[in-house]
Amino acid sequence: MSARFDDVADDLRAAYAGGVEYREAMAKTDWKLAERAAFLDRLRAAGARTLVEIGAGTGQDALYFQSNGLDVVATDLTAEMVAACAAKGLSARVMSVVAPDLPAGSFDAAYALNCLLHVPNADLPAALSSVNGLLRPGGLFFLGVYGGDGSEGVVETDRHDPPRFFSWRTDEQLLAFTGEHFDVVDFHRVPLGAAGWFQSLTLRGR
Repeated sequence: MSARFDDVADDLRAAYAGGVEYREAMAKTDWKLAERAAFLDRLRAAGARTLVEIGAGTGQDALYFQSNGLDVVATDLTAEMVAACAAKGLSARVMSVVAPDLPAGSFDAAYALNCLLHVPNADLPAALSSVNGLLRPGGLFFLGVYGGDGSEGVVETDRHDPPRFFSWRTDEQLLAFTGEHFDVVDFHRVPLGAAGWFQSLTLRGR
């Protein structure tokens, strides 16, 4: 039986609840900084003013976008992460991407870095539909995840406790899923050596 998000959400919350200090101390890699800056350039070119971050963690990226003039709402599944966002002066709320509780069409842009790889394939269409629904027509969405061989499941060797669920989608899978709700503005891989690759998508809502 395929996993469902409701089956893994509680363990994801618990896994991230104790990880605030660890994630605050993590240095951003150069390639992540470059991906973030490139998306900001696209947002400026499009005249975007509002952005919602899905899976904001401790709010480092949300703060970056806010510091660069955007009106940002940071969302995360885990209350402890949301509290860390709020402590940075961000507008932040606990929210599941599968069941968002923000008004439809509220944002010019959305940003989700290494978040949707925790959503099972069975629920990814609903999650993508939800993000599209939050965007104004033609809004931009950055979706970045680590690629893989199409497998999904709990990674028992994960450093988090409890171990987290991951979906390691192929490029073809991810493009097929996103193509149901978005047009692709840009797709490219970021090679990560032995760690595989990162899938970078900038999408336009319909």
